[in-house]
This record gives sequence, C-alpha cells and structure tokens, in this order.
Amino acid sequence: MPENRRPQRPTGKNTSAGRGAPRGASTGASKGAPKGGRAGGRADGRTGGRSADRTSDRTSDRSGDRSGAPQRGGRPQDRRRPPEKPERTKDQAAYDGPDLPEGISGDELDRSVTAQLKGLPEKLAARVAKHLAAAGLYIDQDPELAYRHALAARARASRIAVVREAAGEAAYAAGHYAEALSDLRAAKRMNGATAYLPIMADCHRALGQPDQAVKLAKSPSVAGFPPAAKAEMTIVEAGARRDMGQLDAALRILEQAPLQSKSRDSWVVRLRYAYADALVEAGRAEDALAWFHRTLAIDADEITDAAERAAELEKSAGS
Repeated sequence: MPENRRPQRPTGKNTSAGRGAPRGASTGASKGAPKGGRAGGRADGRTGGRSADRTSDRTSDRSGDRSGAPQRGGRPQDRRRPPEKPERTKDQAAYDGPDLPEGISGDELDRSVTAQLKGLPEKLAARVAKHLAAAGLYIDQDPELAYRHALAARARASRIAVVREAAGEAAYAAGHYAEALSDLRAAKRMNGATAYLPIMADCHRALGQPDQAVKLAKSPSVAGFPPAAKAEMTIVEAGARRDMGQLDAALRILEQAPLQSKSRDSWVVRLRYAYADALVEAGRAEDALAWFHRTLAIDADEITDAAERAAELEKSAGS
C-alpha cells in the first residue's frame, strides 16, 4: 500500500476403506460350465468326476477367500485397512489454527490484554493468548500467517474486544479489508474505543468507499486524538479526497497539519511524505522536491522512498 494510504496500527465419523463391500468369492466354477467340456468327460455329456469337481470348486473358493485373488464372476476381496483420519473442514482448520511457534507461552502479551482473557477457562485462555502472541510475532514478517493465528483466537473467544481488535489488525495487515472492517467495528461496539478509526477509514478507501472514509475522519472523537493518531487520520482523509478527485481539498487538509513539527517521529515523516506526494500530483514539482528533502531529513529509519522520489524529480528537472 502506498505510504499515503496505510495508517499505522494503533498502539494501544471415521470410516474404513472397504467396509460393507461384497467379498470376491465366486458361487462355484462348475455351475455355469458347459457339459462335456471337461477333460475325461463321457460322450453322453455327463462328466465322470462331478463330485470331485465340486470339491475342487469349494477348495478353490476357500483358497480365493484367503488370498484375495479374483474369482470368475466376483471381485477381489477388500482388505480392511486401519481407520483413516477424516479431512478437516475449512471451519475446523480455522478453529485449530496454524501450529504454534516453539517457545510461545502467551506471557509475551501486555497485561492489559491478558486481563481481558481472565474470564475464560484457564486452558482456553492460555490457548487464545498463545495465538494472539503468535499473531503479534508474525504480523510484520508474514501477515497472512498472523491473520490465521488471529482467526484461531477469534474462533475461541469472539466476544472479547481485544481478540476482535487483534483479528482486525491482522486482517488489515494481510489485505483482507472487509474482514478487518467487520472485526474492528465489533471491537468498537464492545469497548467504545475510537483508536481504530484511522484503520477503519483506510479500509473504506481500499474497498472503494472514500466517502465513508471522509465521514469517519469527521468523527468528533478525532479532535481529541493524540498527534500520531490524528496525523494518520489526516493522511487517510487526504488520500480519500484524492480518490474522489478533490486534490485541492487534499492539499488544504495536509497544509493544516503540523508539517513543520520538530518531532522526528514516524508520523511526521509520513505526513511530510504525503504532502510531497500530493504536490507531485498537483504539478508543483519544485515544491514537491523541497518537501521530499524535508521528509528525508528526518527519515532516519528509511520508512519512505523519499530519497528515490527526490532523485527522480531532480533528474526530470535537469533533462
């Protein structure tokens, strides 16, 4: 996702094969044999060794039963195999979740998180905690795996706000925006928190609903956000305005933000980058270059590609 779009996550029945199948023993080889067709038969068509033939047939049948060899008119006898484990359904697989990484205990979680799990039975709480910890471990390096761990926690404790919050954040990181929006809405209903609003707004953008993103950006609670969260909502709102073709409005929104803040925190870096990017779209290349350089001056962790963008503009200006 482009830098001007993605807000940061807020801190804050067994069956056996062959069972019931018919056995392969035949009903007797002499039953349908043509008369006079055997060696030693008489000219009148009667066989001289009928009793022996029957005895031979029965012996052959019993031998066939033991060996499983096919007999005329029958099928091979099926051997019973050990019961096979049934394949897990999609829901069962989601409930079980991925294997937990070695060393994960659940103690890695913040105390405020584990406190919300205390209402669960002890073993269940421990399992949920481990999946939440695994989701936190993988969310940056393997968002899809983190999401699957979060789903396993949600399947066991869907009525706990912190679990729905974790599922929403993991879904967002993995690009499952509709699922993220649903889980974060649920968390907000449960605990009334508004810290999820920037991510929810960006989910609306990703789903092609920029008007809904702007609507969330105008929520009264945004005014009371701490600087970092307010900057993230500003970036999303400006991006939504650009999605709607309202570039001038996007620039005004960004210009009202603390672009000149002396802080070197990541939210200032991202805010400046978003402004420079909007200036490029507006055709103000000289101003954009200046702001890419201002972004680069405080982007020690290189969370943006401001250096590359500035180099491109300088190259274009010199050609």
